[in-house]
Amino acid sequence: RIDGLGSIIGTIGNGPRLIAFDAHIDTVYPGNLDNWDFPPHEGRIENGKVWGRGASDQLGGMASMIYAAKIIKQLGLNQEFTILFTGTVMEEDCDGIAWEHMIKEDGIKPELVVSTEPTSLNIYRGHRGRMEMIIEVKGISCHGSAPERGVNAIYKMAKIVNEVEKLNDRLKEDDFLGKGTITTSIFESGSPSQCAVADYAKIQLDRRLTWGETKESAVAELEECCKLARVEDAKVTVLQYDAIAYTGKEYSVEKYFPTWKLEENSNWLKNASASYIKTLENEPKIDKWTFSTNCVFIMGKHPEIKCLGMGPGDEDQAHAPNEMTRVSDLSAAAAFYAGFVAQLNEKL
Repeated sequence: RIDGLGSIIGTIGNGPRLIAFDAHIDTVYPGNLDNWDFPPHEGRIENGKVWGRGASDQLGGMASMIYAAKIIKQLGLNQEFTILFTGTVMEEDCDGIAWEHMIKEDGIKPELVVSTEPTSLNIYRGHRGRMEMIIEVKGISCHGSAPERGVNAIYKMAKIVNEVEKLNDRLKEDDFLGKGTITTSIFESGSPSQCAVADYAKIQLDRRLTWGETKESAVAELEECCKLARVEDAKVTVLQYDAIAYTGKEYSVEKYFPTWKLEENSNWLKNASASYIKTLENEPKIDKWTFSTNCVFIMGKHPEIKCLGMGPGDEDQAHAPNEMTRVSDLSAAAAFYAGFVAQLNEKL
């Protein structure tokens, strides 16, 4: 079926417990076509690789999990679970919004969601969260020939930017997820003319959150930066994402995407590792993503829903020209997904 936002939700099995495999089906635009050696949407297969936009991020994961569903069904590997296979939308614009919609609007709450985002066939158990925020300040305009008559909003904001740069150096660090970061990504200002003192300035900030950092702590840190800069009238705001899905449905979420990590001693992780060894005959590397995934809204906002990841393709292929994934990765990921379901039916 297709839900209100346009995500595709397939189901196999009718067991008493619910788990899910997830892939987002949207991709970013190709960008400058001069950087591509072939048409980005051609989808060519050559030298044991699938080439094209979305090959790694993340249509390859979609293909692998759908083939795994066929294996599970044909071989009768599942009795214990109802298994969802979700092709989710709008992830590239707002990671996790599709799952927030499914959880809140449709009441879908699996015990576990396996993300098929690219992991180079490793098993991932977390990544940093993120936030998008702005800081706004006001000034008083006057003619540029006599700037002392006004208050330049750009100069006020420059002091804040300097404090934000210092803040980045002292943010928390987690042994597994790494360090929290913040960067000023956009600087805008306004004035009545090119010959006037700026009466408005705004910066947009990309904040990456490590373990233990929250929306409240991140906002408080920026408010402290404004105080240190002695700009008392500065306003810190967490941005909203307002969108209209291709179905026509309007949906809005705050641009706060919480940090998450699955516990090292989790039975889900133990079973994933065991099935990896049996299916792929290799010891899995347990690691984390550098980028963000739908899991921020799944386990990040709903910690009772556990997440882990394993997918074909490589992170560094995401959003890059000449994107590719290995055909062998697609087969291996499909085998792992089917083997994982078989393992859960034996062990749980």
